[in-house]
Amino acid sequence: MASTADESPPGPVLRVAQQVPRTEAEGPGHRFALWLQGCPLRCPGCCNPEMFALERGTLVTVEAMAARVLSTPGIEGFSLLGGEPFAQPGPAADLCERLRAAGLSTMVFSGYTLAELKAQANPQVERLLSALDLLVDGRYEKDLPETRRRWIGSSNQVMHFLTPRYSPEDPTFTAPNTAEVHLVGGRIIINGWPALADRLRP
Repeated sequence: MASTADESPPGPVLRVAQQVPRTEAEGPGHRFALWLQGCPLRCPGCCNPEMFALERGTLVTVEAMAARVLSTPGIEGFSLLGGEPFAQPGPAADLCERLRAAGLSTMVFSGYTLAELKAQANPQVERLLSALDLLVDGRYEKDLPETRRRWIGSSNQVMHFLTPRYSPEDPTFTAPNTAEVHLVGGRIIINGWPALADRLRP
């Protein structure tokens, strides 16, 4: 029977806020960056408050998103941001597992700490953690700006190297932060270091 417009797309589905197919501002190397919609934490001063609402965004199947990422030339990895990626742990784990099995590195930015995530004792959360090479964790604290480490918003946040794929001694992780301007699907997207990105926004 043919599906109707009211039916959910087949397979695991992600609620997506935005995507940038090729960026150097969201993790090491050239990466595909995907922002998920919805965040229960809602840190004051967050640079993406439009991604708080759980009901917004676009529904995309994991299969379609994986195909899109893997068809992007010249990238070494995939970064998942939000919103809060661990608000959608099952589909996010499905996606990261597929991408890492295909050879890409995987990185997630989460407002939860690693200890909080493990304390949930949620099998889907554990699956997502097991599919990651890098995790940046902790609430964004606007009064604690990070000035030394790259890709990290506030000094309380921690970069966890979950596999040997990257090393904390690599100078890439302390290089200057950057912001970027992209035209994606007719939309201008400004991403990267929040302080600089805010200055670039109209």
